[in-house]
Amino acid sequence: MTSRLHSFERIDNVRDYGDYDTAAGRRIRSGLLLRSAHHARATDADLARLKAMDVRTIVDLRRPGERRDQPSRRYDGFAGRVIEGGVDDGVEAPHLTFLKTQDLTPDSGRRFMTRTYRALPFDAAHLDVFGRYFRALGEAEGAVLIHCAAGKDRTGVLAALTHHLLGVGRDDLIADYLLTNTAVDLPGRAPAIAKQLHALTGRLASEDALVAFLGVEPVYLEAAFEAIQTDFGSIDAYLERALNVDGALRDRIVARLSA
Repeated sequence: MTSRLHSFERIDNVRDYGDYDTAAGRRIRSGLLLRSAHHARATDADLARLKAMDVRTIVDLRRPGERRDQPSRRYDGFAGRVIEGGVDDGVEAPHLTFLKTQDLTPDSGRRFMTRTYRALPFDAAHLDVFGRYFRALGEAEGAVLIHCAAGKDRTGVLAALTHHLLGVGRDDLIADYLLTNTAVDLPGRAPAIAKQLHALTGRLASEDALVAFLGVEPVYLEAAFEAIQTDFGSIDAYLERALNVDGALRDRIVARLSA
């Protein structure tokens, strides 16, 4: 593991996505930008560690149904800010529908993920919670932690948008996104996940298909950025017009997070 990956007992994919050089000759401070998978299975030791890491703002990108099914645990005395997103439309999460109804092959998984990323930046619920996250970055004390279910897709797009705003180079931005494939032992976990999927849906999936579905690839994130550029002309325009991140807010975020 690299120094930015943190090993927790029952919280997956915990990472520091700060500590990168920026185009302005500055460096993002470490310990202020954290990301992970959900916290429903967090142990007491995990929660104590989050407290020690001074996590004071948590951004939960999951749908309301996901939060009800797997409610987050918080450490005793947690009095920080929780930002939640999603529209409670009663519709099953798209990835579950895919797993239950579509051919489970590596190619079908990659096609599904690419389609998902093209649409992800424009989902009304994402626009709302993404915007509130950036406003929190400009004013929050302590560490801000973002997470979804697996901490790779919704979380990955939001972390990448943050890196873009802060001026992180594209190579570092992509490398950070791909750390999910290092932080989570996908080949090692695929057999158990295949059994869980079979119990849930009665369907069998190859381990290769699950690794493709559960991992991340550069083409996914590039699909999101290409869709943004098609609709808004640039990522900067998307941040300003879709998420209300104006110049003053950008300056506050840069000042707080980099040195």
